[in-house]
Amino acid sequence: MGDFDFLAGTWNVLNRRLTKRLAGSDDWVEFTAPAKGWTLFDGMANVDEIIFPDGTRGLTLRLFNPATRKWALNWASSETGTLFPPVVGQFTDGRGVFYGEDTEGGAPVRVRFTWSEITENSARWDQAFSIDDGANWELNWIMDFTRS
Repeated sequence: MGDFDFLAGTWNVLNRRLTKRLAGSDDWVEFTAPAKGWTLFDGMANVDEIIFPDGTRGLTLRLFNPATRKWALNWASSETGTLFPPVVGQFTDGRGVFYGEDTEGGAPVRVRFTWSEITENSARWDQAFSIDDGANWELNWIMDFTRS
């Protein structure tokens, strides 16, 4: 409980995203976006919204399961209004790692979200995909959060 309390408040987010995923690309696009987070359920839930430069909004709903002691992270985009499949995991020694299953370009992928480098005024999130059940990972999105 309370692992995501650090995200409450407003943030400036530096995004670096691969232009083509799972294609051997090394071409990254970089942009900034504002974000705002809220803690709910006395630290057992967290929501944040990010506004991308094209006006698209992203929302993450994080829910803590006290029985399993794990978090489920659920992403949604204003483009679709639907939740992507969740990634599930936990924090250990200040680092959160979360795994799930999804598709990319119609093919199944294993997804990993990592939260790290968390301080009172900064944090890092990254996303990686694997097409070989986690033997190899392609990092495809990095967000560096700085409190505004």
